[in-house]
Amino acid sequence: MSDAPRPGSAPNVPDGKLRPTIRDVARHAGVGRGTVSRVLNDQPNVAAKTKAKVERAIAELQFVPNPIGRQLSLGRTMAIGVVAPFLTRPSVVERLRGVSSTLVGTEYDMIAFDIESVERRDAMFRDILMRHSLDGLLIISLRPHSDEVDYMARTGLPCVLVDTSHPLLPRVVIDDVEGGRMATQHLIDLGHTRPVFLGDLPDSTFSFSSSRLRSWGFRRALVDAGLPFDRGQIRVASHGRLTARDLATEMLRSDSPPTAIVCASDTQALGVLEAARALGISVPRDLSVVGYDDIDAAAYYDLTTIRQPLAESGAQGSARLLELLAGEPVRPFRQTLPVEVVIRGTTAARRER
Repeated sequence: MSDAPRPGSAPNVPDGKLRPTIRDVARHAGVGRGTVSRVLNDQPNVAAKTKAKVERAIAELQFVPNPIGRQLSLGRTMAIGVVAPFLTRPSVVERLRGVSSTLVGTEYDMIAFDIESVERRDAMFRDILMRHSLDGLLIISLRPHSDEVDYMARTGLPCVLVDTSHPLLPRVVIDDVEGGRMATQHLIDLGHTRPVFLGDLPDSTFSFSSSRLRSWGFRRALVDAGLPFDRGQIRVASHGRLTARDLATEMLRSDSPPTAIVCASDTQALGVLEAARALGISVPRDLSVVGYDDIDAAAYYDLTTIRQPLAESGAQGSARLLELLAGEPVRPFRQTLPVEVVIRGTTAARRER
């Protein structure tokens, strides 16, 4: 005679057990443990009447599935790794916000990996690919090496890129050339005939490309407008507000100071504004400044900037990764998000000094 209780009767949980198990649910519903597992994993091969009994037993026992056990039964970790450089940079924080918002409501957890040096980058990638059990990987701004892409292909680890490219991997990118062109064209329309571009030093460590691409757009706008261009209009420094401040101070103290500066990031633009303020140069009367990114601080400083959809790029990248995890083809394979000029109070018509 079966010891399973009738459905709807008092819970049959052994005395002293603080948390009911799948075995308890099975005995309470009068079914096997395999049936309970199939219901928990939402598998289709369970009769509706049986599924209802199991679900009622789960509710009556207040059973909470063990997530680790469920992951093992599915052969998955339900974890997505997000690799990004310098997690505290405002642009990276915004992209991570987009990733997090997309994963809310799914069964996946996000594990963030911070990369701050080339040694850290190589060691972290090796550790992630060979030791961490992840269902998928999202890489932000860091171009993976070919051997790393080959390893992911061999192991079947789904991967999507954000703000970087590799021909074999799906990616979500920003049109940085167009962004640089739009920023410069805005200044040309205001009468500035010899603006300067302030960007990042060429980076061989992480292969960042955004500053270089934005400088190409800067040059394109000048050439298209029939304005002279020389390499002296491209100035670079290591990324940061203070280095941008120092470089801007040098330029603004020169015999021929620029009337307008296009910056490769809002962070650098804030450094330029700081330099102008220290030198008593009025913005925008004597100097126009354009940033790039439209981070939260840009609105506070009334900074004219190029808005790139940072949070959306993270959201779209994680959405593409979820498609891969669901066994769906990623469409489009390369997704390019648009940018726009946000005109605020740091740009104005050029005036003769």
